[in-house]
Amino acid sequence: MKPSNHYLRQAISILLFVLSHFYSYSQISPEQKIEQHAQSISGNVGVHAILLETGETVSYQADQRFPMQSVYKFPIAMAVLNQVDQGKLSLDQMILVSPSDYIPKQGYSPIREKFPDGVELTVRELLGYTIRSDGSASDVLLKTIGGAKVADQYVYSLGVADEDMAIALPEMIQVANDTVQYQNYSTPRAMTELLKIFYMDSVLSTESQDLLFKDMVDSKTGLGRIKGLLPKGTIVAHKTGTSGTYKGLTRATNDAGIIILPNGDHLAITVFVSDSHASDKERDKVIANIAKVVFGYWR
Repeated sequence: MKPSNHYLRQAISILLFVLSHFYSYSQISPEQKIEQHAQSISGNVGVHAILLETGETVSYQADQRFPMQSVYKFPIAMAVLNQVDQGKLSLDQMILVSPSDYIPKQGYSPIREKFPDGVELTVRELLGYTIRSDGSASDVLLKTIGGAKVADQYVYSLGVADEDMAIALPEMIQVANDTVQYQNYSTPRAMTELLKIFYMDSVLSTESQDLLFKDMVDSKTGLGRIKGLLPKGTIVAHKTGTSGTYKGLTRATNDAGIIILPNGDHLAITVFVSDSHASDKERDKVIANIAKVVFGYWR
């Protein structure tokens, strides 16, 4: 039995309506799509992405400063591995972590919970904990290489401008005072450029680069952010950063990393969300949607 002309015309009209909206959306630039997602929640959003093989970029508020939170553990890890490559440290070197090294209870530190009386760990183990966002591990490594100023100067030596990124304070201080986290800042552009330098410019030995990349791939933090809406099995080497929430305000929800595209190319991307009253789920979803837009643009 054939449908009546009335129902057939109605079905065609609906199909044309859907297709016209799909076509219209497909013609919007990635920056416009990112802006739509960014404006869907309260707070400030910044994005910068680079297709590493071509240098092509996508940006949205990429030159504004944002608090890094634990994303700053990525440049700290690079600074540590630089000293390993120089022979100043060894990956197998044992480092004493005492209870006095533990960050305050409100900060994330699996080492503190697992070894309340202190422990000796290798530099390699501390790096693994650091990339998994352990604030105590990060502080111990920072102290081992000479403090925040050493990590800061290392980043500048790679070509990142001091007005675009600053490693100023350890987690011990940052966790204890919610407002000082703005002193550990980066622009999305600077962080993505650092990802590019890390992966493309051979500033670390192959062994050190491979170790850090693998730790970032294996990280289980923030799986609903950059990785959240990408195809299953997509490899993402990333570092997240998240502040606490006080009186409904979350000062930092971040993710930065390198995505391996289906054709083997590499996409470096940073998405920072600051000063938001949105829920955890809403903030994560905005980051996931933005990563999906950029992934789709180059896929």
